[in-house]
Amino acid sequence: MSVEVRADVGEALREGAPVVALESTLISHGLPHPENLEVAREAERVVRAEGAVPATIGVIGGVAKVGLDEAEIEFMATTEGVPKLSARDLPAAVASGSDGTTTVAATAHLAALVGIRLFATGGLGGVHREARESWDVSADLAALARTPVAVVCSGVKSILDVPATLEYLETLGVPVVGFRTLRFPGFYLTDSGSPLDWAVESEEEAARVIGGMRSIGFEGSGLVVANALQEEEQLDPALHDRALHTSLEELKRHGVRGKDVTPFLLERFAKETRGESLHVNRRIILNNASLAASIAFALSAGRS
Repeated sequence: MSVEVRADVGEALREGAPVVALESTLISHGLPHPENLEVAREAERVVRAEGAVPATIGVIGGVAKVGLDEAEIEFMATTEGVPKLSARDLPAAVASGSDGTTTVAATAHLAALVGIRLFATGGLGGVHREARESWDVSADLAALARTPVAVVCSGVKSILDVPATLEYLETLGVPVVGFRTLRFPGFYLTDSGSPLDWAVESEEEAARVIGGMRSIGFEGSGLVVANALQEEEQLDPALHDRALHTSLEELKRHGVRGKDVTPFLLERFAKETRGESLHVNRRIILNNASLAASIAFALSAGRS
């Protein structure tokens, strides 16, 4: 596979300096323009402000790029129809010379391939509602079982089946720890209603968990660091529940399935909340980028 690492990212990796991977799907598919470009740039600035090097990942002209430059990020944010690539799509996309944004699964794969240990995103993919009939389970979960990257996220979107997602992660043997919480976050909400068994209280403690995984035989596994919004930052719970109910009804009425489910529901959420869900999404992405960078810095300091 053709992989190109941006010069400053490669230098940081060689020197053992902190690096944080960022996904590109949220640029093309997660937020509307121009908010998507603003958030992509701000996420990189936040990572740099915490002393780490950002590496936004994507595929341009058949080249898997670990560390998009400014023009490439703008291309992802402004070009219509850039396909969304999961890990399984990478070989065909590279062989055909395609462009593509990388999902959590694809971003984690490429990050681990070059030695990046920390990855920040908004929310994981998960088990979809009614998965008993559709078998619709995100490839993100299986990817974490075989990819040695720690993912800082705000749980999974509440449009998914949160308890089933946690059960699936347990089945796969993927460790999940809350950051200063024993409640699994619900993306837009501080608390999804599902408990966690473990929490870390500091960036340094999170770094020790990551650093110690290889020594006890978890060298091939990922880790989920669940970072919840503060209650004053979350989407109003009553508004959230109304938007969720309406969005799920619309999903069923339109017969949307497969990979189109999440973008459809996110668009409906934005409409039902009059854009407030987009503001919350922005806070989630930036909060997670900041925390991932702080953990990466602590991990780098611990190694040195």
